[in-house]
This record gives sequence, C-alpha cells and structure tokens, in this order.
Amino acid sequence: MSINSALIFGAGFGTRMGEITKTIPKPMVTILNKPLIDYAIDITLDASIQNIIVNLHYLPEQIENHLSKFENIKTIHEYPKILETGGGLKNALPILGPSPVITLNSDIIWIGYNPIKSLLKSWNPKKMDALLMLIPIERAKGYKGLGDFYLDRDKQLIRRDNKSNAPYVYTGVQIIKTELLSAINKESFSINVLWNKIINQRNAYGIMYDGSWIDVGHPEGIEIATKELLVNRNV
Repeated sequence: MSINSALIFGAGFGTRMGEITKTIPKPMVTILNKPLIDYAIDITLDASIQNIIVNLHYLPEQIENHLSKFENIKTIHEYPKILETGGGLKNALPILGPSPVITLNSDIIWIGYNPIKSLLKSWNPKKMDALLMLIPIERAKGYKGLGDFYLDRDKQLIRRDNKSNAPYVYTGVQIIKTELLSAINKESFSINVLWNKIINQRNAYGIMYDGSWIDVGHPEGIEIATKELLVNRNV
C-alpha cells in the first residue's frame, strides 16, 4: 500500500516564540516573506503526497484563511482543548485514512534533499511501525535540547532516558503506523506515548538526514534559518 496521507502539526501555541506569537500562530511566522507552514507544505507536495491535513487550535482562522489558496489541503480543528501531537494524530485518523501516515512539524526549515522522499525510500512496512528522520546533534542548527535517541546496529531507536544527552535529534518528520493509537485511552497526549509502545516492540527505526536542518521554534531560529536560506540561494 502506498503512503498518501500527511498530517502537518499546526495547532500549537508557539510559546517558545515569546511575543512573536501573541498575535499570530507559529505556522504563520514568516521567513523571507514566506510562512513557515508553506515550507512544510512544499516538501509534502514535492513528495507527491495527495491527502494533506493541517490540525488547528491556536488562532486557527489565520492559518485557515492562508491555506484557502491551496487546493485539496484539509484542516481539522481541535476544540475546545488542544490535543497535543499524539491526540492530534488520533483525532485526524478519520480523514488521514489507512495507516501508515506521514507526520511533520511546521517549525522546521530543510535545505537539501526532501526528507519525506528519503523516508519513503527507506520505509519497510514488514519490519517497521515507525521510521523517524534524525540528525546528529552537532548538526542540529538552532536546537537547544539534549538529544532524543541512540541507534543500535540495526538502526532501531533507543531512548535517551536518564542519560545526560543523546547523539541524535528527532527532526520532526516521520512515517508511522497508527493502529496502536486505539489502545491509548486518552484524548490529549504526546506522540511519545505511541513511540514508546512501538519502541518496546522493537519496531521503531531511524535514518539520518544529510542536509541542513534548522529548528525555527524560537526567535533565534528565525535568524539562523534566514541566513542559511540566503546563503543557499546564492550558492
């Protein structure tokens, strides 16, 4: 079965952006006069994904009005409360359709080969329930965390857990099967809850992104991404 559905996470409050997101939702923050969500849409369309859904909660009208210029992009509102990433995915299943699906964050800039295409090339549904795109922490531009995962020799994911750091960062895009969501009896929860189930069954894998990746979830990330994109335009 081909993978033809993607969920772009657009519901968050964007609190790391501070004052910037007091009046605009984070997906509508612009870099070089282009909203962040358009960068996510671009790589999704470039990978020939036809069924694209954006979930909304905070200041949804601004995003919805902007998306009206695109054909065939659907939106789903999380109301009255935000459902987090795992709950948002579960809530969108009726319009995402059959598993597996792609999910991606809307606050990332990618420069290089399309990460969704890379995931699709490496996806093996016979052994994988999740395939996450990772990047070495030393190449994660704008990233301020401690890393998320280790990989074993078979490229299976291992959690950082209580260790002080981990060598690989989750880049915000993945292919994931959704069947195990039915066993999670919560309305609002993180995608980590689903990952933990898949990791425990030893069906979660990771591959490396070899391009440039920038976390634009905070104001400094905007400056870093702007410089990177300008340099790339002039190469």
